[in-house]
Amino acid sequence: MTEKTAPATGVGEPATARGEQTRALILTTALRLFRERGYAETTMRAIAKEAGVSVGNAYYYFPSKEHLIQEFYGEIQLEHRAAATRALAATDFAVRLRGVLHAGIDTMAPYHAFAGTFFKTAAEPTSPLSPFAAESSPSRDASIALFAEVLAGSAAKVDPELRTDLPELLWLGYMGVILYWVHDRSPRQRKTHLLIDRAVPLADRLIGLSRLRVLRPVTQDVVSLIRSLRR
Repeated sequence: MTEKTAPATGVGEPATARGEQTRALILTTALRLFRERGYAETTMRAIAKEAGVSVGNAYYYFPSKEHLIQEFYGEIQLEHRAAATRALAATDFAVRLRGVLHAGIDTMAPYHAFAGTFFKTAAEPTSPLSPFAAESSPSRDASIALFAEVLAGSAAKVDPELRTDLPELLWLGYMGVILYWVHDRSPRQRKTHLLIDRAVPLADRLIGLSRLRVLRPVTQDVVSLIRSLRR
């Protein structure tokens, strides 16, 4: 059940350095409680108590638990982009893509224990926490933009009709990798990293083959499907 959203009370601190520290403290506390108790069982009142702030202050910075998760999504995206810097220095498409995928999994590694219980909520089709939900569009767009950067800075030769939609296709593939990672119980999620290492060369080949005339109808069908689902 989604916790009722409270309106901003105006009792929070102004946007000062102290206010930003309070905001960060509330978010950090919330993530810890989500890991320890589960998302559904953690209330805003419990978060405020553990963070040592008033309930009004907690709601001032984050009107609901969903806002806390969306803030978490945003921070993960920033960390992912920073961790991908080295991979993006290469020009080989496969090297760039493999590095960015590994960087994403490494960035989320501290939250693996929490991911399993949280996934039950985010997987609900109507959940605002779903990566496909309208509420998640800022972090989703940032992730797609990162994959657009993977393509744009590479020497890959891609069918022109596929180039525009390829970043979204790569993001969808990344969502599949994350789903596998959520269920991966191997030490340090070794199997997920193996999946990336094995899948990227295949994706690289398929993208290269997309320029062949004989495969043009298949490419057009894939692009048409993506655009139809986007409507």
